[in-house]
Amino acid sequence: MPNKVEMSRDDIKKVYGQGEEAVVALVENLLAQIDKLSKRIQKLEDQISKNSRNSGKPSSTDGLGKPAPKSLRQPSGKKPGGQAGHKGETLAMVSEPDYIEVHEALCCPQCESDLSQVEAGSYKARQVFDLPPVRIEVTEHRAEVKTCPQCGTRAEGEFPPGVSQPVQYGPRICAQAVYLHEYHFIPLERTTEIFIDFYGHAPSEGTVVNVSARVSEAVGPALVEIKEQLTRTPVVHLDETGLRVEGRLHWLHSVSTCDLTYYEIHPRRGRAAMDAIGLIPLLTQVAVHDDWQPYWHYTAIRHSLCNAHHLRRLRFLVERYVQAWAEEMSLLLLEMKAATDQARLTLLPLSTDQLTLFQTRYDTILDTGFSLNPILPPPSDQPKSRGRPKHTPPQNFLLHLRQRKPSVLAFLYDLAIPFDNNQAERDIRMVKLKQKISGTFRSENGARIFSRIRSYISTVRKNGLSVLDALVASLNGHPFLPSPSSLVPLPEQ
Repeated sequence: MPNKVEMSRDDIKKVYGQGEEAVVALVENLLAQIDKLSKRIQKLEDQISKNSRNSGKPSSTDGLGKPAPKSLRQPSGKKPGGQAGHKGETLAMVSEPDYIEVHEALCCPQCESDLSQVEAGSYKARQVFDLPPVRIEVTEHRAEVKTCPQCGTRAEGEFPPGVSQPVQYGPRICAQAVYLHEYHFIPLERTTEIFIDFYGHAPSEGTVVNVSARVSEAVGPALVEIKEQLTRTPVVHLDETGLRVEGRLHWLHSVSTCDLTYYEIHPRRGRAAMDAIGLIPLLTQVAVHDDWQPYWHYTAIRHSLCNAHHLRRLRFLVERYVQAWAEEMSLLLLEMKAATDQARLTLLPLSTDQLTLFQTRYDTILDTGFSLNPILPPPSDQPKSRGRPKHTPPQNFLLHLRQRKPSVLAFLYDLAIPFDNNQAERDIRMVKLKQKISGTFRSENGARIFSRIRSYISTVRKNGLSVLDALVASLNGHPFLPSPSSLVPLPEQ
């Protein structure tokens, strides 16, 4: 029989002339081809229909035609702006200004009489907050050189710690360079321009690079403490994101909490990288993540899945496959979130009846979904294929929600576990911003320096301390060490 796609009208007439069985075979082949093409079209349309609102794709992939941002959060009913009871902040006058300038009233505006000798009865005051002119100060350190009058031995005074070169920059200007380049992602050339505009003097680009390397080594004790703290924290957040190093794809791995952040860059994304980094294998409590398969190899961890990802996938099924059960599941998850948020405010766990009702509704919605998307065994006459059988996207997600149910609903049973993995995504976001600005890292060492300094800076910020002061402290040999008892002001500089 001629190829189904290339058949001409004459070929079709010949098939009709061969009898009923030939016609039936032709129709069956055409139907099989239509079914195959329909599935392929559906798959391709699914791919182009995915965006940051209905899948795990980042918003940067949405392109110029991306949809208007739409949050998964429900309206609160509150008006925009400050809420009742919110303590506003504004520029307020100080009781003791640094300088006072008196502007005299010299003549009467009515009769033009001379008032220069008249004493003022009162004053109207206005205050201007501004910076004084800033200039770099140079301190010369002189070590005395003396000759002992008794034995003639030459004696020299000792320079302070850190003063090791004939000419060098001090810790504050070095910290500011790292602050601008590593914290605010300002490129090297523009960092030097800022110093010229602010101070009339600029360290070279090479100096900024060298100082960043010094800070990377100086924060080593803090990174050791961060890793140790993370292994003992009840709930941690895991994530990873791709970035370019020397033109090749690498992966930045993140382990974090609301107080701690640890980054490390590795050429691999999966288990080999996690084992090499050596932090995730040491975790023994709860890890919140986005269902990246290698995480499941670590069986000592209690796994909790990000439900923000689930809500986006459910939205995709509603938009592309018109799955009513997916809409119901979204509403149920949001209702569970609202209940746990309220329970945290009252410091009371959900009651047994609440938990039972939520779980029953969850199972009922899944049963409805499976009834609408039944998973049938393959026909007996069809040859067995290797690997797992193929399912439709609704079937795949239904299976996921059933098989991973304890991890999907972990937040419901333990109020210490959050509903989503937003903490990790927020910690990753700044790294993505760095890549947008710089595009790539020129060396693996530069990427390593960046990840170490960002781990330190992020942890400092989370603990409410000044990043600039923390960088100065690290250069002076006293990096901030996070611990329950160390949340105190940094040492005097």
